[in-house]
Amino acid sequence: MNKINLENYGLDQRVKQEASMHSGLFVARVTEQHRELYKVIGEAGELLAEVSGKFVFNAEDNTSFPVVGDWVMIDRTDEGSGNAVIHQVLSRKSLFERKAAGTGNGIQIVAANFDLVFICMSLNNDFNLRRLERYLAIAWNSMARPVIVLTKADLCDDLAARLRDISAVRVGTDLVVCSSVDNRGYDEIAGYLAPGKTIVFLGSSGVGKSTIINHLIGSEVLATKGLRSDDKGRHTTTHRQLLLLPGGGVVIDTPGMRELHLDSADLSRSFADIEELAEQCRFGDCSHNSEPGCAVRAAIETGSLAAKRLENYRKLQKELDYEGLNPRQLEAEKIKKMFGSKGEMKQVMRQAKNKNKR
Repeated sequence: MNKINLENYGLDQRVKQEASMHSGLFVARVTEQHRELYKVIGEAGELLAEVSGKFVFNAEDNTSFPVVGDWVMIDRTDEGSGNAVIHQVLSRKSLFERKAAGTGNGIQIVAANFDLVFICMSLNNDFNLRRLERYLAIAWNSMARPVIVLTKADLCDDLAARLRDISAVRVGTDLVVCSSVDNRGYDEIAGYLAPGKTIVFLGSSGVGKSTIINHLIGSEVLATKGLRSDDKGRHTTTHRQLLLLPGGGVVIDTPGMRELHLDSADLSRSFADIEELAEQCRFGDCSHNSEPGCAVRAAIETGSLAAKRLENYRKLQKELDYEGLNPRQLEAEKIKKMFGSKGEMKQVMRQAKNKNKR
């Protein structure tokens, strides 16, 4: 049996050193995630795995469980005696997390241990600067470097205008323009790949993530479906998976995300232009509304900063401020922002009531 070289899958000295602390276990990387069952790659090949009962008992929350890209310690290297058992998830050097879907405040980790985040957005009706700002804020927070990948350039009527629009929000982020019609940009994407490097692909459904990955692999490994007639994406990838590329490196494909709720984000990186302007404001606590000497408002008036960008910055700030609060805390925080305190709110209500009596 040929031994798998896990260094091709990203095994480095950091992981080796931590793995050596778990005697009697074997290091492997999670390549697929299906509810309570995982597929992992170890030194003897791929096998199915599940977490141990002790792991479940000791898990603090759902973020403790393995995700695609994680390095884990398992009890065997072949399936001769059943599924492997995961006893430990090794420390993560990077992770992409978002608020889980639904009304709860849970966190969902999408992928872990990657070097680059490819944020894919198509150049048709899917093109949305505000959504891109949201993706960038989370990508910068992941501890990996984001790269913006604009797909379906052949469907764009005015590429120059799109590029001008995006120049205001990319803020130090690399940009690649792609088209599957003439393979434009694919060589540029391949330039980011290297043995042992991991790239995670993120974006809405139908924007072309699977098409790019198939091209990098050299075969139709992933199912592809274009956008519907209304330019809304079709779901093709149904689960996260890690794939080894023939030229070196690995990619993590993720299902399309229509909504991306923030749990944590790095607004200082994704909105560095606004934060730099804010430092030039006359007042340190400037709200950028009507204060004199506001550099942010001045930039909007001169056209060097889009008003919608400031509006989205405030929206994301508010979303981060409110994340993780229960309904009572959420209400208290809203009252504080509106009135300063609950006492001041009651005073305003009394004044309004007395005014109505007159």
